[in-house]
Amino acid sequence: MLISELDENTLTDHQIASLLFKGLDDDQQKGDCILVVGSSKAVQYRLPKAVELYHSGRAGKILCSGGVKWDGLEHAEAIALKNEAVKMGVPEKDVLVEDLSLHTKENVLASLLILDRAFSLHQIDRLLIVTTAFHMKRLHLTLKTYVPSWINFTLCPVNDRTTRADNWFQSEPGRKRAEAESRKIIMYVKQGALVDEEIYL
Repeated sequence: MLISELDENTLTDHQIASLLFKGLDDDQQKGDCILVVGSSKAVQYRLPKAVELYHSGRAGKILCSGGVKWDGLEHAEAIALKNEAVKMGVPEKDVLVEDLSLHTKENVLASLLILDRAFSLHQIDRLLIVTTAFHMKRLHLTLKTYVPSWINFTLCPVNDRTTRADNWFQSEPGRKRAEAESRKIIMYVKQGALVDEEIYL
């Protein structure tokens, strides 16, 4: 079934689970760079995974993406991520920063310029992608839509507390977030803003 064939107003739990969480396994490959995108809690949930991938030798650079400055936080997402990565032992020279983007599509588009300056896009073979599990499908579709076709992606999702494959349906915040995320994906696909693809129910 194609994503565009789903009805965002009558989604079943099974459809939500298949859309958001199926097929997101880390294939363990190495890449040129780790892309970690920001959120209000990205330092807590997403960054440790990116740093772990770096320290295990999976890629030699981390690109921190995100320009939103959340209430109560001193810096934009990418700066906060970079500062914490350095504290966690990543050399400053290995941390790239994209601090203009305000949402997922801009994360991808703005990161392309940073990647081109650091590597030259035509030299990049593979990016390791880090975000929370419930956000990974939309980020992956955005990458597939807007990034050059020769660049491959290894997906490295991380779990937050309430919106994981095994518990999103058990709490009101988790359910609301999963339902909203699913509706966004379907809406963007139907608008043509994201590439359509088969999902397996």
